[in-house]
Amino acid sequence: MATENQTAADMACEAANKLFEEWNVDRKSIDFIIFSTQSSDYFLPASSCVLQHRLGISTTAGAFDFNLGCSGYTYGLAMAKSFIDSGLARNVLLLTGDTISKYLHPEDKNRILFGDSATATLISNEGLAEIGETVYGTDGSGAEAIIVKNCGSRHLARTGHEEKDGADNVRRDDYFYMNGEQVFNFTIDRVPQLIDDTLSKNNVKKEHMDYYVFHQANKFMLNTIRKVCSIQKINSILI
Repeated sequence: MATENQTAADMACEAANKLFEEWNVDRKSIDFIIFSTQSSDYFLPASSCVLQHRLGISTTAGAFDFNLGCSGYTYGLAMAKSFIDSGLARNVLLLTGDTISKYLHPEDKNRILFGDSATATLISNEGLAEIGETVYGTDGSGAEAIIVKNCGSRHLARTGHEEKDGADNVRRDDYFYMNGEQVFNFTIDRVPQLIDDTLSKNNVKKEHMDYYVFHQANKFMLNTIRKVCSIQKINSILI
């Protein structure tokens, strides 16, 4: 958990500095900064712009934030890849960071599924690794299943409103709320097709995969996905 005065941008800055030091990266070579966060330091300016200054990156570099949670890193990879492929940039610094603990109620039992952290990744037009083709989808009909309802432009003020949902979870409009049952059902319904489409787009067969890495902390859900997708136990499934 982040300290009271520690922000997502603070952690992203630290991660980037470690990256630069470990790989001897020239800060002036970075020509784009992308920061995925749902815990911005300010309503404005964008945290990526502040990080450009804190990290000593050239003022000729582009920078922007985007607001995504679980899918943020893969979206960031795809955008960085497109920037490289189009010639818009040569060295993209992808940062992710969130301090979700600041939005969780102390009595929310979902707390065990979350943590505060940040990452820094350099995507370049040089190197040995290659980013493959990606597949995405969007279904905004489930917005109420994962939400912090208050403190945004639609509901600016805190209300203190609480109520129990059908699964006996307490929904607090001033804090993060997740309907685990709806998220589970959505995952089991959509992820298998997403896996098949991703493998097909990259011309890879399931039996050729050594590891499947899912952004998921629930072992039961992981095992259910494995069974539904007919992933053999010899293939390792990681969280």
